[in-house]
Amino acid sequence: MTRKFDRRKFLVSAGATGSLFLAGCLGGDDGGDGTTEGTDGGGGGATTGTGTGTESMGNETGTDGGGGGPGGATDRTLSLGVLMPTTGDLANLGQPIRDGAILPQAQLDGNTTFTIDVQEADTQTDANAGQAAAENLVNAGYPMVTGAASSAVTIQAAQNVFIPNSVVACSPASTSPAITDLQDSGLIYRTPPSDALQGPVLAQVAADNQGASSASTLFINNDYGQALSEAFAGAFEENGGTVQQQVSFTPGQSSYTSRLQQALGDSPDLMLIIGYPESGVQIFRDFYSSFNQPDLPILVTDGLRSESLPADVGNEMANVQGTAPLASGPGNDFFTQLYNEEYGRAPGVFNAHAYDASACLLIANAAAGANDGAAIAEQMQPISTGGEEFGPETLAEALEAAASGTDVNYQGASSAVEFDEAGDLAAVTYELFGWTESGDTESGYAIETLEEIEAST
Repeated sequence: MTRKFDRRKFLVSAGATGSLFLAGCLGGDDGGDGTTEGTDGGGGGATTGTGTGTESMGNETGTDGGGGGPGGATDRTLSLGVLMPTTGDLANLGQPIRDGAILPQAQLDGNTTFTIDVQEADTQTDANAGQAAAENLVNAGYPMVTGAASSAVTIQAAQNVFIPNSVVACSPASTSPAITDLQDSGLIYRTPPSDALQGPVLAQVAADNQGASSASTLFINNDYGQALSEAFAGAFEENGGTVQQQVSFTPGQSSYTSRLQQALGDSPDLMLIIGYPESGVQIFRDFYSSFNQPDLPILVTDGLRSESLPADVGNEMANVQGTAPLASGPGNDFFTQLYNEEYGRAPGVFNAHAYDASACLLIANAAAGANDGAAIAEQMQPISTGGEEFGPETLAEALEAAASGTDVNYQGASSAVEFDEAGDLAAVTYELFGWTESGDTESGYAIETLEEIEAST
């Protein structure tokens, strides 16, 4: 069954107090996160050249108010680690995200005098395994890392590995608001939005689209799930709704019936489920087999944006919609074509964000003129604001320009990628998505963008 929806845009913005509100309907009809990652599980990656150490240079290579960095030679090696969950609860999403992160290396091979050295590591969607994988990358001499995916892994790796070793990291999928407040010495960045934005977006969808005045949440028990559940609950109640239950669950269980019973016990108008595909499949199987509520509106988040989810569950999931950051940057068309040509499939959630994370790190490295984490970190904000504009299509030229000391303004595939002082994005676009039957995919289903929601801080 194919469902048809109007496409609308909303604007969500943050006021001076940090609370988010619906600013207005623009009209018209236009349209990740786990707790495990391990060592080298996604393959060793194509490695050309060698890392050159991570000794810190402090703040001596300043950016002079947003201008170009010290730059340097264009015939040297740029060393990049990629820390992604290619196994575990997030593997279904993590492998394509990893592909986005390593795509710049394939694109630049033979098209620049720089040598791009990439080493991959698998977090297994587990915080402890992710920390060990991060340590392996740092010990191997990688001064910058694209990753991790899950917020729990990013936070643990940042606190215990990256920050103590002055290694700069840029996550393409970690959305926990807790990352904003890390005491990170300017080393931790991310290309997706904070869930401080997604929570109010979900609350607005629940109230306006579904007409819900009461809700319950069922969330994975980690930083991502807890923070997003709280962000939704706070915004939903601020808008006059009631959150009856916030129920946590642990991944990898054989049944979630008791957790669902608790979440649904007070007959909420709507349920929000925050998790990842591996656990999500079992949750939805239990819901459809044990609860006679096929029309109950259910919202999910970016961690469950898997094209094959309905096929894996064995239900068309017509009552389920979700929100996820939408790749809508100036360079998205080129990136999508490049990704298709390299991998033979369309990019999915956070794939463009992963490309942008790696691209920004590479440009910042070229601007810094050294494989030095602290020096690279000092260039991350300057290369995303002001100066001559470059994008995915001109990535090689951006490296050359940054190395020559030119002010570079990278305009990405996922967004304009303008970092604020905390390493977060200033503005992003979300999609409200659903599933539709499709004869063009292996699973028989495709993800459909139903609405676009623009959010800013």
